[in-house]
Amino acid sequence: MTTEQPIFTKGEDCKPGWHDASAGYNETDTHLEILGKPVMERWETPYMHSLATIGFGMAIAATKVESFPIEEHWIIECNDGVFARLQEWAKAQPHKVVPLKGLWEDVVPTLPDSHFDGILYDTYPLSEETWHTHQFDFIKGHAHRLLKSGGVLTYCNLTSWGDLLKDKYNDIDKMFQETQMAKLVQAGFKKEKISTTNMDIVPPSECKYYSFGKMITPTILKE
Repeated sequence: MTTEQPIFTKGEDCKPGWHDASAGYNETDTHLEILGKPVMERWETPYMHSLATIGFGMAIAATKVESFPIEEHWIIECNDGVFARLQEWAKAQPHKVVPLKGLWEDVVPTLPDSHFDGILYDTYPLSEETWHTHQFDFIKGHAHRLLKSGGVLTYCNLTSWGDLLKDKYNDIDKMFQETQMAKLVQAGFKKEKISTTNMDIVPPSECKYYSFGKMITPTILKE
């Protein structure tokens, strides 16, 4: 069991203030904090490979996307400071970038059906209530609709999974099977089209949201 403080306290809700809260990039650009929450750290860079992104953060995944021969790259970000960085970053990219401002809950319903070859959902939980479940709201409500046939969804809720792997699970595959799989099937994806890949990682000892020695990456195919 751990005595570390949880990322969220009971009933805590950051959503009302997240939009215009200061985006706390540190001087060396290795950490991002918003409202005191550890949103992202630069150590994640070698482990992120994706196609399209919901949540910009430190541009780790988005920069990787731009290394592939894509036609367009849609990115949703709600925080004012992070979005300003997204707009500047977009100017220097080799492919068309479509920055979209707002909470994903407001922006995603306006996106076209069957438009995307790939989606990465990797945004930060904004409340204790949705800490472990916010990804399922997106996946169940929108992911299947947005993907083309043959399109791929991947997602990460590292803040949730890091908490679950502290004292509830010591097997990352079991954690995924027991906490994620049923929700993916309920969202319309077939179990046989869902696979995962594990990779060994070494999070810094001071990282507040993830300390497990492995990361899991789901690949979810729409037929």
